[in-house]
Amino acid sequence: MENTTAKNDLVLDVHEVPAKKSQWALLSIQHILAMFVACITVPLIIGTSIPATIISAGVGTLIYILLTKQKSPVVLSSSFAYLSAMAIVFNLGGGNNYLALAIGMTLVGLVYVAVALVVKKVGTGWLFKLLPTIVVGPVIMVIGLGLSGSAINNLTGAAVGTYNLLYILCGVVALFVTAIAAYYGKKTISLIPFVIGMGAGYLLALIITLIGYYACDWEYAQIINFAPIVENFKDIKVSSFIGYDCFGFLDWGANAKTWEWSHLLTIVLAVVPVSFVTICEHIGDHLNLGGVIHKDLLKDPGLDRTLMGDGIATAVSGWLCGCANTTYGENVAVVGVTKVASVKVITTACIATIALGLFTPLMVVVQTIPACVTGGVSLALYGFIASSGVKMLINEKVDFSESRNIFIAASILVAGIGGLTIQFKVAGEMVTITSTAIAMILGIVLNVVLKEKKAEATEEVVAEETAAEIE
Repeated sequence: MENTTAKNDLVLDVHEVPAKKSQWALLSIQHILAMFVACITVPLIIGTSIPATIISAGVGTLIYILLTKQKSPVVLSSSFAYLSAMAIVFNLGGGNNYLALAIGMTLVGLVYVAVALVVKKVGTGWLFKLLPTIVVGPVIMVIGLGLSGSAINNLTGAAVGTYNLLYILCGVVALFVTAIAAYYGKKTISLIPFVIGMGAGYLLALIITLIGYYACDWEYAQIINFAPIVENFKDIKVSSFIGYDCFGFLDWGANAKTWEWSHLLTIVLAVVPVSFVTICEHIGDHLNLGGVIHKDLLKDPGLDRTLMGDGIATAVSGWLCGCANTTYGENVAVVGVTKVASVKVITTACIATIALGLFTPLMVVVQTIPACVTGGVSLALYGFIASSGVKMLINEKVDFSESRNIFIAASILVAGIGGLTIQFKVAGEMVTITSTAIAMILGIVLNVVLKEKKAEATEEVVAEETAAEIE
């Protein structure tokens, strides 16, 4: 590996490559491990295709790399921000509605492309004015905390219609091991705490299932369901080994039979507001990564190109698996810790990810991961999303001594976490505006109505009050 520490303290700069193939492979695997658990958690929660989601992450990142002229070492994968919206859209018309998800993610992609074109024409000032930190920070908190119910249901077994203390035990073990690995781990261990945590939770669940259920015939102890593996190899065929039939668009025909045009309005109201939140996350991630690699990515390759790459990747991902793509902070952390910013390394990781998604035997094993283990890890994962909103407010030094900021943040948090939705019928179909969308709309409107007081005016008021006190 060439030593380029003298240049911006990076071991490998954006356009450089490892000197040895073995190093190249290990660095690529590291990126796969960093994004893998978060990538599969979204389809695990929603019930969409895990292999297709993994493949979409690789395809989407390659699209991004192409459109950004190989100048930005970013990994894209499934976005948690759209979980609530995806759940609503996926259940339209009786459920498993991949067509509705594909349409929704295409709309998200179009929003990204439209914003990219505006940014290219007039710059970024208008975007920051529409969505200032006082709006975006609390909305990100709402996205994380709004998912807490899903994490608890998975952890306790309520998601499968029961309550099981052994479920909770496995989930809590996964949570603690994840936290310990992240906090005390060194080198690679600190980069893959979710992999280690889920591995520990799965191992405990496996031991309980094998001894309690299979050896002692104790039904309460069946934590892991091996049905996906059994079904995959019960009738041996090509798809048992190569998952060519995992993509969402293969179900469009069945979805089209239950399609109603009123679904379109529900889709728009569910996904489009969230897209503006993830655009802000996109900008934040690129500012963060730019600081790590000592480059202004908003100028070169440019915010218009990074938004275009992210948006088109999301639209393509929607047709393949139904998930939105987003920049992954885990992989930004990998670049920051290792000082390896090579886009070629990430390109190799993408190709390997696509191959991994097509390898069915590994994918059916992944599908046996019990919901309680995912739920345990999600306690931290969703908390990280909420915490990033808090971190944004702190970093931007938002002043909560101002009543204006308190009103905006309080309204967003209570409406979003409390679950305020608006429902109405269109052509006999119920249309729902999600709580995240309502919270964001409230924040934007309040930000416009409650105009910031000018510093001079404030100083004059203080001077008058002081003079009055002296008199």
